[in-house]
Order: sequence, then C-alpha cells, then structure tokens
Amino acid sequence: MKGDVSVLIVDDQRLIREGISSLLALQDGVIVVGTAVNGQEAITKAERLQPNVVLMDVRMPVMDGITATVQIKQLLPDSEVIMLTTFDDDEYIIKSLQAGASGYLLKDIPAADLAQAIKLAHAGIYQLDTAVAGKLVGALSKQKMKTAPLPETARAEPAEVADSLAAHDLTERELEVLHLIATGATNREIADKLVVSEGTVKNHVSSILSRLGLRDRTQAALYAHQHNLI
Repeated sequence: MKGDVSVLIVDDQRLIREGISSLLALQDGVIVVGTAVNGQEAITKAERLQPNVVLMDVRMPVMDGITATVQIKQLLPDSEVIMLTTFDDDEYIIKSLQAGASGYLLKDIPAADLAQAIKLAHAGIYQLDTAVAGKLVGALSKQKMKTAPLPETARAEPAEVADSLAAHDLTERELEVLHLIATGATNREIADKLVVSEGTVKNHVSSILSRLGLRDRTQAALYAHQHNLI
C-alpha cells in the first residue's frame, strides 16, 4: 500500500525468511517486497527492488551481510539496512555499524517491535537491541571507533574536546544526559536518574544532537566515547 515501508529480507535459512515475511505481513505500515538467500543476491535484488529497508543477516554463504551492507549503501544510500541476527559479538556489532547499518537487532525480537524498528530506520533513527547496546558500550570503552556517518566534530581528537564542546555550547545538564546516553541508558532511565520528566530528557537529547550535528543516539554515544566523556 502507498505509504508503507518496503522491506527486503535477507537470510540463508528459508524457514527464517518465510517466518519473518509472514509475521511482518500482519503488521501495519510495512510491506515485504522480496527475499534473498545471501549477500550477493541481496545486492542484486536491492538494486532492482530499491527497498526502503533491508533486513540483513550477518553470517551467510557466498557473501556475508556486512560486506553486502557496504555495497548496498554505496549503490542505494537512501536504503537503510538493519542487521537481524542471532549473533551479538562485539566485532559483528561494530563492523556492521561501520559498514553503514542503521541498526542491529537479535532475532528473538517481537514482530511488532521489529515492524516499529523498520519504520524508525526508514525515518533515520538507529535501533539497537538492548543487549547489543550494552556490548557496544563495553567495546567502545576498549577501542577508538571511526564511523563514516559521523561529522568532523565527532572525529576530533581528545585534545580538541574542550574547544569542540565550548563551540557547541553544551550545558552542564546536557553533558550529564550525553554521559548517560553513552552508558546505554534509555530516556526513562535518564529521567529517573536526573529526577526530571521523560519529556525533558527528550528535549535535552534533541538539543544535544542538534548542537553536535549528530543524527541519533548511537552517534551521540560514539561521540561521548571518542571524546572521553564517559
């Protein structure tokens, strides 16, 4: 239907492909336009079907999902890719985000939540499984991570932190919120921690993203880690 978010499902297991397709068919606002059995076929079908969102498995024969994601984002920069997998390894998570994925979800996600994640990805909002977010925070504390979508301010060296933050005029409260975002806290958890309303937290998050020139919470978390704010 007009206005629905079109989805391409990529998974080497037929039962998984068909199961996800059937579940999404029951959800409003999304429509499955095709399926693929590996990364190579995903590239071919994505170029032909031009889906709004690609649900991509990580480990597949012929071509893995991370390699396919890089090529799909080059061919179709307006198509978003969500990794949907059973693997929550640090390396897969980081490489997927570096490849341009707009989210990393585990296959035990409820169908309604998956449909919502698809819509949010199409709207430009990253989606990370709760367990994945925790692993990402842990991994980032051990290494510096460079991601293509981040603006120049987010790739600044630690010595530039003070000037960068001053230039964007973050308030003390916004720095507190940014710190908590980087720990993987939700808006509700941040609100409880700071004893403010969830709406106030949302306003702070929007202000932080605007001032730092970032797109979403994931980039904000990466920024905080790269600038030693956690």
